[in-house]
Amino acid sequence: MRVLCVATHPDDEIIGVGGTLARHAAQGDDVHVSILSEAEPARYDEITPEVEAKMAERRDCTRNACAALGVDSVTFHGFPDNAFDDIPLLDIVKAVEDEIRAHDPDVIYTHHYGDLNLSHELTCRAVVTAARPLPESNVSSVLAYETLSTSEWSVPHVVNAFQPSTFMDVSEYLDRKLDALTEHSTELREHPHPRNVENVRRNAKLWGAKAGVDAAEPFELLREVR
Repeated sequence: MRVLCVATHPDDEIIGVGGTLARHAAQGDDVHVSILSEAEPARYDEITPEVEAKMAERRDCTRNACAALGVDSVTFHGFPDNAFDDIPLLDIVKAVEDEIRAHDPDVIYTHHYGDLNLSHELTCRAVVTAARPLPESNVSSVLAYETLSTSEWSVPHVVNAFQPSTFMDVSEYLDRKLDALTEHSTELREHPHPRNVENVRRNAKLWGAKAGVDAAEPFELLREVR
């Protein structure tokens, strides 16, 4: 099986789907991660050499985290963070289409369409557009994952609620996910913030209890062709 994870920011891929990616890799699947944006440029008034150094360091952290999961490749696209609505959606769609052509995935994981973070929402829309079921497409499944501190913080409404219908048992891979998450230490927060190693563990345990396993990652199925 060939797997593609499309995330907006570095660390989203670990928080949302890290255990699942580790499981795919352990099963011998080809696993690839695409990061569309970077957080640092949005935090500073200008891109100085110091900011560029921080960006390079963050990319290295992402590569290290993905390597710990067994991911085969990581690509970065450099779209402006928190400004996806200022650029043509087609540009993002084309970037995802390039990833699909490069890796020919059977399954794609991406953000939930109802996330508070607008860039997450537009990432999901771009992925669903790029993976539309054309005759030559080999994509059989597109699934949306939860991203703590953005999926659950969205304005509550029946049309944007994260309602998972598919669960991946990651009981054997949870520790690997959490170890990988520590590579993104600058993005982690103290309890009771949800983006915290122990709270990520608790969340996986809670979803696991709901799914009848020790630990799980939840997904909303966006499209599947059988």
